[in-house]
Amino acid sequence: MGRPSDKHRKALLAAESGTIRKPWGDRVRVALVYPNYYAVGMASLGFQTVYQQLNALEHVVCERAFLPPEEQAGPLVSLESGKPLADFDCLAFSIAYENDYSNVLTILEKTGLPLLATRRGASLPLPLILAGGVSVFLNPEPIADFFDCLLLGEAEALLSAFFTRFDPSQDRRQFLLAAAREILGVYVPCFYEPRYAQDGTLSAFTTTEDVPATIHRVRAEDISAFSTHSTVVTSQTSFEDAFLIEVSRGCPHGCRFCAAGYVFRPPRFRPLPQLCEAMEHGAGLSGKIGLLGAAVSDLPELRDLCDFGRQHDLQLSFSSLRADALDESLVTALKTGRLKTATIAPEAGSQRLRQVINKGLDETTILKAAEMLVNSGIPNLKLYFMIGLPTEMEEDVVAIIELVKKIKHHFLRSSQARGRMGEITISLNSFVPKPFTPFQWVAMEEISTLKNKIKTIQSNLRKIPNVRVNADVPRWAQIQALLSRGDRRVAQLLLAAHANQGNWPQVFKTAALNPSFYIHRERPMEELLPWDCIDQGLDKMFLWNEYQRALQAKETKPCPADPEKCQICGVCRK
Repeated sequence: MGRPSDKHRKALLAAESGTIRKPWGDRVRVALVYPNYYAVGMASLGFQTVYQQLNALEHVVCERAFLPPEEQAGPLVSLESGKPLADFDCLAFSIAYENDYSNVLTILEKTGLPLLATRRGASLPLPLILAGGVSVFLNPEPIADFFDCLLLGEAEALLSAFFTRFDPSQDRRQFLLAAAREILGVYVPCFYEPRYAQDGTLSAFTTTEDVPATIHRVRAEDISAFSTHSTVVTSQTSFEDAFLIEVSRGCPHGCRFCAAGYVFRPPRFRPLPQLCEAMEHGAGLSGKIGLLGAAVSDLPELRDLCDFGRQHDLQLSFSSLRADALDESLVTALKTGRLKTATIAPEAGSQRLRQVINKGLDETTILKAAEMLVNSGIPNLKLYFMIGLPTEMEEDVVAIIELVKKIKHHFLRSSQARGRMGEITISLNSFVPKPFTPFQWVAMEEISTLKNKIKTIQSNLRKIPNVRVNADVPRWAQIQALLSRGDRRVAQLLLAAHANQGNWPQVFKTAALNPSFYIHRERPMEELLPWDCIDQGLDKMFLWNEYQRALQAKETKPCPADPEKCQICGVCRK
């Protein structure tokens, strides 16, 4: 937020409920930065959680900042006080998505800071630049050169320890060295040196100081000890005044493409009394409640929670629902929450490919779920599919078309009985291999192949009434793959993209570094991966065995979240 837009800044604040204001005094001044626009950042529950937790520390004052509109000039300032970001003791970036990495460079430049950490000096009176968030603790290497330190893990287990120790007047290097040695989850890139073999692969990852060779990603063991929900409610986001509540963390089902199902193991669910208390608090701010989690429909007391929402006349929405979790009682509970659109993620059209990705759904279950939802009066349905999944063949793409047609048939039959026809929205997403998943070794498909698959699906579904197909842009998915799976050298490409004002095709044409090396290359099991410097608790061999099971289309049972019943993946054993 620059000074020329002070009127706009004040208008955003005026639309908020729950804004935290603290006097600076002699407190540690932290600017919490979301590297995207205000509407996107304020829809992030993780960002809001960090905002609340930092301000809960008496000696810290935390204010927010976002990517400014393109037309805005002048130095960046915070939202709450309008002070320049360069005046803060620390700029803490909350990064959830790899495609926001380039925005980090834009914000640093507009703040007047050197982009590379090595050019900012160790003892200069400049803000400490750090980052956290899911994308950071999956693979921090592509952005490691831009940060003084990175916090790897869940905020609840990290922030207090780090900021209790942080003293802006202390020698910067000495503080970072002590933090890297003594605080789990603190990664200081300048104390680690990657080395490369002649073929370009990573040959070693060594330390340059007496710091741990492996960085342990930290987790909050008991999420019932705290509540994670919106701090600020505003109409200026895509959720429009919705109060967001995290009901669970992690997912038991182990879909092989999904990092959340692995790095948040074992799955954790909040107890009903705590969720009801959060919902009651939210009811005082908004009539809309968004229930978030990778496995919302696995929440044991979800029906009771929906009933609580009905009793308080709240409109509920859900981040996702598994088709196999739906039954008449749950669907009835969803209806009472005035749900308008239900989301189901079959991910693949064929049963074989659903077994490859370990989705755990069959066609009968998917069709039954769609029919139950429409019969209950929930008018609209959103379906998520992925293209470019490992082992995908032409018949698997055709199977998406056929499954949508079958769902439409059930949808139409139920809608006619009710005298009202809703809409089916298909969301097509290109598969991107992610770290710490069984598919971390696979190559991503070429853009031309992905485009042809999208074209096939769109052309076959375009003429079907009340069916709308939305597809992502494979070129952007390719960039996400580069930033997800890259090593520290990828920073060169980010700098080039920044210099070229985001013209990635030009970067790919002229770069000395070959992007396909990271995107389209299948990796052998023995290769040292850029993210192997992080200990998520997962055994690498477990992930490799899951990859081999995928190639055989063999399914694996869900995580039981019980150390006495299962120690296969390594998390509970460690």
